[in-house]
Amino acid sequence: MKTQTVALLTAGAIATLGLGYMIYFDRQRRNDPQFRKNLKKARKEAAKAAKEQKDTSQADTIKLIESVIIAAAKEEYPTSPEEREKYFMAQVSAGETLCAQGEAYYNEAVLPFYKALKVYPAPMELLGIYQKTIPEAVLQVIVNVLTIEQQAAEAAGGAQATATEAAGSEEIPIE
Repeated sequence: MKTQTVALLTAGAIATLGLGYMIYFDRQRRNDPQFRKNLKKARKEAAKAAKEQKDTSQADTIKLIESVIIAAAKEEYPTSPEEREKYFMAQVSAGETLCAQGEAYYNEAVLPFYKALKVYPAPMELLGIYQKTIPEAVLQVIVNVLTIEQQAAEAAGGAQATATEAAGSEEIPIE
């Protein structure tokens, strides 16, 4: 026999076996109650595992955001433009180096990129640059850190404004 004929017969046999397996699996799925229970149990376990992994991932992300905010708050940022530029370049370089090492280092890369963002004169412009250059996972965490920090600043500012208003709004009745 020719090689082409053998290849066609082999492909035909594999296709027939695959189709037979699909028919058998479908028949088992429809008729065997224990099989259906096992499938349902496997789906529930997979959904539970996925939910636990999602919860763990969210908890890890929250811890990462908290650690970045705390580390950034403890940092002494340079004041002169030349020092800020050097600091910015050093932080961006450190972040890019960590990102280049792979996904395992993405969480560590967040802090240097965030510190660079803190000293950059136009943060929104830098976020646009980050969006094009750094991995999406790192950018999302940086945006989340900025959002939480902004909310905290607004809450602190709102509390101070409310206290100031309360102290200043006491009217003395004139009789």
